[in-house]
Amino acid sequence: MSAANRARPGRLLILIAIVSASTILWAFWPGASHEARLGLDLRGGTQVILTPELAPGTEGVLTQDQINQTVEIIRQRVNGFGVAEAEVTVQGSGANAAIVVTVPGVNPEGITNLLKQTARLDFRAVLAAGSGVEIATPSASPSASPSASPKAVVQPTELPIQAATSDELYEQYLSLNCFTPGLLQGGRADDPTKYMLTCSKDGFEKFVLAPAFITGDQVSDSQATLPQQGAGGWMVTLDFDSQGATKLSEASITLSKLPSPQNRFGIVLDGLVVSAPFFSEPILGGKAQIEGSFKAEEAKQLSQVLRYGALPVTLNIAESTSISPTLGQDQLSAGLLAGAIGLILVVIYLLIYYRALGFVAVFSLIVAAGFLWLLIIALGRSIGFTLTLAGIAGAIVAIGITADSFVVYFERIRDEIRDGKSLRVATELAWVRARRTLLAADFVSLLAAVVLYALSVGSVRGFAFTLGLTTVIDVLVAFWFTHPLVTYFGKSSWAESGGILTGVSRKRLIAGSTILTGSDK
Repeated sequence: MSAANRARPGRLLILIAIVSASTILWAFWPGASHEARLGLDLRGGTQVILTPELAPGTEGVLTQDQINQTVEIIRQRVNGFGVAEAEVTVQGSGANAAIVVTVPGVNPEGITNLLKQTARLDFRAVLAAGSGVEIATPSASPSASPSASPKAVVQPTELPIQAATSDELYEQYLSLNCFTPGLLQGGRADDPTKYMLTCSKDGFEKFVLAPAFITGDQVSDSQATLPQQGAGGWMVTLDFDSQGATKLSEASITLSKLPSPQNRFGIVLDGLVVSAPFFSEPILGGKAQIEGSFKAEEAKQLSQVLRYGALPVTLNIAESTSISPTLGQDQLSAGLLAGAIGLILVVIYLLIYYRALGFVAVFSLIVAAGFLWLLIIALGRSIGFTLTLAGIAGAIVAIGITADSFVVYFERIRDEIRDGKSLRVATELAWVRARRTLLAADFVSLLAAVVLYALSVGSVRGFAFTLGLTTVIDVLVAFWFTHPLVTYFGKSSWAESGGILTGVSRKRLIAGSTILTGSDK
């Protein structure tokens, strides 16, 4: 650390005060939720087991690709609830496959009704398209006679909205914000004979769509391929049956003559637009290709959507279980009690062994705990971080990591005093030596947390994330709070006097060192 920072530890305290104020503002932003998100094991929820079967009249056997596509659609529906720690897993394969869905804090009847619906795949002409946020200034209506009806507010539960004419949807199109929580949830039934207002799967675009000109059951095959000449990126090829080929030809002849965005068509799966390419020329013969700056994985996903998007499967509810939050509350209480006991024992040890210097460690623990709780609240709202019992275990483990930082630093100070240094000099020399050890230890903990997070799934990732978060907080508090306080402590005349309550009594430290040395002999 530079001489300027050693001479002015107040700057670091001001810096951490600013960071603290910013974190508090982030966590308790007006109008936002001020509670931590709790996982399924702490607040209860719903677990549904689904068994997929081929729809009646469908030939063949259930393939793994169809199961994978079903899982992706279900995962999109579940994520639309706006909850974290929701899990969709597959047990078994083929005819014996079962899809297990766990969602924290969701009404069992609501999730069951949503999951058992079969997805629909439609191809619809685009009448209007724009950014997925509300349009402040109305533009021209896509139809010749714009609606004069008052502006309607789109409710999250209403998508996709359908009507007999596009005029009825246009005012709602202007006010639609696709990033409103709940709007990107699939699973809502749509009528292919009506106009539709909906969003793209990622929420960045919103659309007014015409009635479907092709339905998913008219797509016979789809493949992700590279151009035969080897130039350009990945593309997706489509094959249609005779009825689909005729409708594709008619639609492409009409739409390819129109300006953008009316020359585009939306590929609608489960009520949301997964892709909206354009017709560059009429397509005859029942074969088409979708070109764009696709990556390999993107092209394969779109191909899978087109091949199995109509989902010729039915989902049967084999079991639906409501998990009571009572057990979770008991676990939460037990976890918090264990953490409190561990924290109290650490505090008692620090105060008995380090006396006044131990109070610096206690204040640092309080600051670190406050940062952790504020970040749990803020990250829960911003990225969906959910606190689980495994996460609480990670926080408890971090108490020991943080306490180790204090022990390393304080013992370095005592070693310097035993070597005859003054307290003021000892605090600075000890920090120069201790910080390397602190950074090395915290780096190992952080590396372990990152590797564990990358390689694990489920609640173990919650443990790893919390462990990594508390490790970062430990570094922040040690450098910007503990060290400045110890620096002020070392400058005080009372601490320099070396009284019994300071924890850095030169007489006691040298005497203890002499006793140990004598016993070694």
